[in-house]
Amino acid sequence: MATEEPGGLRSGFATVTIGTLFLLIATFLLVGFTFLARVLITRGISRDAFNAFSFDYALLQVLLAVATYGITVAVARSLPYARTEPERRTIVRTGTMLGAGAAIASGLALFVASSAIGRWVGSSQVGVGLEIGALALACLIVASVLASVFQGLANVTPNALFLQIVNPGLFLVFLATVLVLPPRTLTFTSTMLSFAAACLVTLAAVAVYALRRLPPGLLQGPGERSVRRQLVRLSAPLFVYGTMVSIAGLGDTLVLGAIHFAQVGTYSASLTVARLIQVGISAASYIFLPVASAFLARGNRRAVGLTYATITKWLTLLSLPLTIVFVFLPSASLNFVYGAKYANVILPLQIVVLGAFVGTLLGPAAMAQVAVGQARLLAVNATVAGITDLALAVALVPAYGEVGAAVAWSVANVLYFSLCLAELNAREHFHPFGRDFVVPLAATALPVGAVLALWHPRVPLLALPALAVGVAVLYVVAILATRSVDDGDRLLLDAIERLYGKPLPLVRRVARALTRSSR
Repeated sequence: MATEEPGGLRSGFATVTIGTLFLLIATFLLVGFTFLARVLITRGISRDAFNAFSFDYALLQVLLAVATYGITVAVARSLPYARTEPERRTIVRTGTMLGAGAAIASGLALFVASSAIGRWVGSSQVGVGLEIGALALACLIVASVLASVFQGLANVTPNALFLQIVNPGLFLVFLATVLVLPPRTLTFTSTMLSFAAACLVTLAAVAVYALRRLPPGLLQGPGERSVRRQLVRLSAPLFVYGTMVSIAGLGDTLVLGAIHFAQVGTYSASLTVARLIQVGISAASYIFLPVASAFLARGNRRAVGLTYATITKWLTLLSLPLTIVFVFLPSASLNFVYGAKYANVILPLQIVVLGAFVGTLLGPAAMAQVAVGQARLLAVNATVAGITDLALAVALVPAYGEVGAAVAWSVANVLYFSLCLAELNAREHFHPFGRDFVVPLAATALPVGAVLALWHPRVPLLALPALAVGVAVLYVVAILATRSVDDGDRLLLDAIERLYGKPLPLVRRVARALTRSSR
């Protein structure tokens, strides 16, 4: 094994690789648990009740992002820069106090406003659900802030294990328990109570983990007052960012609920599928932030750019196959995931999937901007995207319903990540669009897309996963066949070998030969 490169490049790649792999596994479990929970809910409650649940869940996600994002990202970004124990203590304590205050204020505000929100959308169930959801919101806020402390220490366990596995897993277990115990009937109220109970238990688990695993030095001893002011100043633009990015992601759903409440369920189903496209890049972004911040703290900007390009290139291995299946076989995909009753609303799915895919091709630009200190620009970008989403939703939803909402979401998503990458590249020259990414991407997507668009095959439902795997294999073959292997791929192989525990000589010889040929 080669020696460590300056600035911790190899160890940084290893941290990103292992953290991303852990988060990917957790995210796939999250998707699986969420899917099974949705199946139980859609089969157990009425269509109107499912619309109410979808609306409440979307609103809770917006409020969670608004209440936490400035705090969580500021903490995760600041800890790698801290040089002394007093600085780290201050960051942890200040973030925790802000999180507790946000949880109490947000939970109380939502509880008080729940009935008015229900009347606004014309559904009493929405109001009842938000009263219960206020407890869930408060619990998730505190749990997310505690997880961000470990994120800043490059430890993804609290987020991956508790927020992405335990929380949705408990929700599924509680739903199943309701169906097993007399009277064996799932209602809207029992669904929301199950969700709140899962969030409460998750918070308890994260709190116990934090008390046991946080270094004792972070919990005891003096702090540093100047660091507290710096953290609060960093949190302010990130608060604006979190608010507007959540509006850009879910504002269209809320507008749709206010105007065409009956379409919220089917649209949420399409949006949930589209977010599968973003699973890989979202997982990488979470661990990329502290690793990139650590690189920058050591003055190694090349490592940040190389890591950025490499993770974008290889996580396309996940997003490209799903995009091709969902765009060119939308009805079969919806039937496979949700059942036949959701298989006829295909245009919104195609629109949001394309918007999600373009966003993933631009890489973890938002987290890179946070790492390099462009938080204010990030807040501006999120504001532009949020306003765009709301404006397009208000303009298009009345006439076009969920198709208009899909257009609003996709345009806002692409606009946001495009602005982030353009600003990042202008200052730091970070972008993923080198030859070693563009050539294999085009060599895979263009011919496969053309064949499916012209042929319109009838693919059996059980063959859809095999088709997705085939596209992924073709993408890897295209990387090798076009000699699109670079230094980032070599470092990624180093990280995989560390994870595997022993060298992979055959893979290393192929990579070395192709790297030499591509220069």
